Amino acid sequence: MGERPGPGRAPGPEGYPSGVSAEQIPTPDAPTAEPRPGRLTAAAALAALEGLVLAVGGVWMLILGATGGSGDRQQGVTLGVTLIVLALLPLLAARGLLLRRSWSRGPAVITQIMALPVAYSLLQADSVAIPAGIALAVVAITALVLLVNSETTRALGIRGPGAAEETK
Repeated sequence: MGERPGPGRAPGPEGYPSGVSAEQIPTPDAPTAEPRPGRLTAAAALAALEGLVLAVGGVWMLILGATGGSGDRQQGVTLGVTLIVLALLPLLAARGLLLRRSWSRGPAVITQIMALPVAYSLLQADSVAIPAGIALAVVAITALVLLVNSETTRALGIRGPGAAEETK
């Protein structure tokens, strides 16, 4: 005879004993017991750095726009909010990479690909933007190399082309 749930205690998910919550059930995206590879940690750190820089830039532009320091108040506020929202993509990707979620590599790669034209534009300027363009290009290329590395893909549980056929 099955165990009845007591007061405040729901039955466990199908196939699991009562008292086991859905969060405790292992999922395919769950982190493994193996230590996180350094390359995966480095890629997550670079994505987080990009996200933080975008967020700080967004807050700065928001403050400038709200105080009227940027000339056009509406444009400054809009740019600030846009940068803050854009910062969410690399920040979420960095968190996913640290937690070894396979979905996180896509947004992280997209972030790096979007950063390359920005870096190129900064490099074309005749101003103090050139060092920022160099730094952004180095970060984006380094992060891309780390993200497509076989050690990183293995740690995230991503199988390469043809790997699904080998398991059949």
